[in-house]
Amino acid sequence: MFALPASVRVVLATGPVDMRKSIDGLMALVRAEWGEDVYSGHLFAFVSRRGDRVKVLTWSRGGFVLLYKRLETGRFRLPPVDEGAQVVHLDATQLAMLLDVKARPIRSLFGPANEFRT
Repeated sequence: MFALPASVRVVLATGPVDMRKSIDGLMALVRAEWGEDVYSGHLFAFVSRRGDRVKVLTWSRGGFVLLYKRLETGRFRLPPVDEGAQVVHLDATQLAMLLDVKARPIRSLFGPANEFRT
């Protein structure tokens, strides 16, 4: 899903973020609370309170890119986080695993479907 150079870091917010924030609001959060350089080309990921939405912010060739994914069912699985940490650093594989959520099967008219064991 992602082919990122080794120099690019992925920074995930450990707490929920208001998904009404757009590029400017997320950029202010990255700068003020985390002290990170938003123009570095690193990826900054944010998850909603319910855990069903994620936004990824990055700077690329003269402009910001904002990826937004909303799940119809289920929640994103977050990695383990140390107590009191504001962010957790991920690699490209961990980001791909975070964003690649298996959908649950649709229930049949003839009875319950076999659910994936996760």
